[in-house]
Amino acid sequence: MAPQREWFEKNYYAVLGVPETATQKEITRAYRKLARDTHPDRNAGQEDRFKEVSAAYDVIGDPAKRKEYDEVRKLGPVGAGFGGPRTRPGGGGGFNGSFRVDDLGDLGDLFGGLFGDRGRTRPGPPRGAGPQRGQDLEAELHLSFADAVHGVTTAVNITSEAPCATCHGSGARPGTSPVPCPVCAGRGVLDENQGLFSFSAPCTRCAGRGVVVESPCPTCNGSGVQTRQREVKVRIPAGVDDGQRIRLKGRGKPGRNGGPPGDLYVVVRTASHPVFGRSGRDLTLTLPVTYPEAALGADITVPTLDGEPVTVRLPAGTRSGRTLRVKGRGVPSSSGGPPGDLLVTVEVAVPSKLSAAERKAVEQLAAATTESPRTHLES
Repeated sequence: MAPQREWFEKNYYAVLGVPETATQKEITRAYRKLARDTHPDRNAGQEDRFKEVSAAYDVIGDPAKRKEYDEVRKLGPVGAGFGGPRTRPGGGGGFNGSFRVDDLGDLGDLFGGLFGDRGRTRPGPPRGAGPQRGQDLEAELHLSFADAVHGVTTAVNITSEAPCATCHGSGARPGTSPVPCPVCAGRGVLDENQGLFSFSAPCTRCAGRGVVVESPCPTCNGSGVQTRQREVKVRIPAGVDDGQRIRLKGRGKPGRNGGPPGDLYVVVRTASHPVFGRSGRDLTLTLPVTYPEAALGADITVPTLDGEPVTVRLPAGTRSGRTLRVKGRGVPSSSGGPPGDLLVTVEVAVPSKLSAAERKAVEQLAAATTESPRTHLES
């Protein structure tokens, strides 16, 4: 059982009314008497006292827990810090003169409040030391409508931190190398012994890196990075959507202390097209036709995005707004699946001006029309 905060706040021996030198039999005997006298079924209003007695016996009534409790109680300064009723100076006992906050489980949070982050020791390098991953970057890439549909390999230009081109990220002048830190012997951390406690902190000489640069690179002044413009190639898959983010692993900011670089996220911005639109994997197209073509039917040549026109059969009596589907002439699939379709929406064009011959023909058509399309609206 991990020690609890109550171990520092309560003297369980005093709760049971026995000395610390009491035998296990004496502790058990005292507990049974108190449990009988404070049991809620026999003594109303004694429930809290009964719980207190039971909690004390649960610890010092078990030889193993009692031994651990006694050892923890020997930490006099800790007991005093929490108002413990009995403190005893000393740093020996079962701890052999050393103490780690993590060994007490919940006490890590307890000491953290007293000593700050330094009270919470953890295996491995302390905060601020060791490899650190680089930050992610984001860049926008503007594509034409056709490139977004078919896919393209291009490049983005970004200005950011990058490994120094002179020292290749080491921070040392060419021909030299970083050397182990003489203060921490290359560990990156320094141990601070404060009585019963031992803390680790990043080395102030090397800032936790474990190495120092004796002859800094003249380009980056020993930092190992420099801010410069760089070109990053990116392959855009076919059918990319506007606003889609493409992740380029390891092309972000460089890491620190040997850590991996971050990632680069390329946000795609797609331009519109004067003829085609897009709906998922389908391309859309509005096809203007004349009234005779819609009424009599016709074979209409329709453009496609790849430049190879197709012929669409317009059935006689086609209404404006009807959509015809051309299979396989839409957006390609980057996963190897079938492409989308080309959706052709018919729009009957009404001329704003008529020639004399056209007007005469329309008048003859109107005279020959025997049924109004609005008949179903009449009541």
